Amino acid sequence: MKKLLPFVLLPLCTTLSAQNIDQKQLDQFRTKIKEDSMIKMRQNVIIRDSRLKEKALNHELQNQIDHFFKYRVNVSGITDQKSSGRCWMFTSMNVLRPAIMEKYNVSSFDFSHNYLYFYDLLEKSNLFLENIIRTTPADINDREVVHYFSSPVDDGGVWNLFYNVADKYGFVPKEVMKETAHSENTGQLRSILNERLRKGGYELRQMAASGKKSKEIQAQKQAILSDVYKLLTLTLGEPPVEFTWKYKDKEGNMQSVTSTPQAFYKENVPANYSPEEYIMIMNDPTRPYYQVYDIANYRNTVEGVNWRYLNLPNDEIKQSAIRSIRNNEAMYASCDVGKQNNRETGILDPEMYDYESLLGINLDMDKKARILTRQSGSSHAMAIVAVDTDEQDNPLKWEFENSWGANNGHNGYLTFTDAWFDEYLFRIVIRKEHLSEKALKALGNKAVELPAWDYMF
Repeated sequence: MKKLLPFVLLPLCTTLSAQNIDQKQLDQFRTKIKEDSMIKMRQNVIIRDSRLKEKALNHELQNQIDHFFKYRVNVSGITDQKSSGRCWMFTSMNVLRPAIMEKYNVSSFDFSHNYLYFYDLLEKSNLFLENIIRTTPADINDREVVHYFSSPVDDGGVWNLFYNVADKYGFVPKEVMKETAHSENTGQLRSILNERLRKGGYELRQMAASGKKSKEIQAQKQAILSDVYKLLTLTLGEPPVEFTWKYKDKEGNMQSVTSTPQAFYKENVPANYSPEEYIMIMNDPTRPYYQVYDIANYRNTVEGVNWRYLNLPNDEIKQSAIRSIRNNEAMYASCDVGKQNNRETGILDPEMYDYESLLGINLDMDKKARILTRQSGSSHAMAIVAVDTDEQDNPLKWEFENSWGANNGHNGYLTFTDAWFDEYLFRIVIRKEHLSEKALKALGNKAVELPAWDYMF
């Protein structure tokens, strides 16, 4: 009878030891350089000119993509967010502008972005301070606490933030509260505001640690918010409580509207304008499709709605977007605008720049890998206003209405190919009636909660 040997379960993975760069590796690198017949030519082209992007431009692609579209929403006029991160606010308002222009019979119209920016910063400041108070039992190096102190407030946001402040404070025409130097160039304002908030947040933590009562802590929070209101008033001006807006209609007749910001909002947004009717759909290939996700605490008001979205494959999103455009409804959208974007022509395509031919280095990654490695993520919001399709109504290219001024891109618009849509478009806000039955059914799924510091946000 054979003796049985003991069975040993070996680990499935081995620990890799760190290795330094040694002389052998350097010699190998040098040898590969010498064996590369293209190195000298590439070096001669590149080494004295830092404009790699211009040299990588794919000239075969130029003049193949035009700016004509089969279906286009009735939009007019380009806005300019200047040196601010308010693209989400501009885009949310740009989607609403055409209906207001038609209602008041005007050839141009814009909202006061400064008005809502004031309240957005005030509300974000309050939410930050409330989050600090809530997390006072945690260590200051706790991940959530660090997340809040890293960036108390910023310009950024998504559509639900616009809804939160607009539904609470309303909005006004641009002439009622015009832009200021600080709303158009927000860097210094945000820097001082964040310094005051970090100071205040630290004070609140110290008060809690010393055993101060909730009433005392809230009183101190109000004192901090009073400073915030003062700073915003000094830099942005104080928002009106009521206003009279005078304008000329297309026939040249003088008209006027007297209202409050809240009443003007209610009178000029679509029926059922809310997160129950307007749904954010997103293409995130790192997670299951037909699932609802909720980003914890990603909002700007304490009582507001979080950032919530339904994850869908691109084909679903495209068909819904086409239905929206054909119904003359522009859509809030966000994307990774810096990727493969020819700003001179206003055209975006995945093959716009060929760095492999220029450098001899393969940079290819699929969308999932780019997201997980932080190589790609949503960086800018714009309105989708047009689509061009083939004879079978399959999309060929799309158009953004941007908020970088009329001198950027193609008269302020950007044309992106359907292939670019697949790779770099992330989310749109759309009326749920344009979704498929399968997508509508998925909206009933329980939302999966994600942390605010998740890699996608």
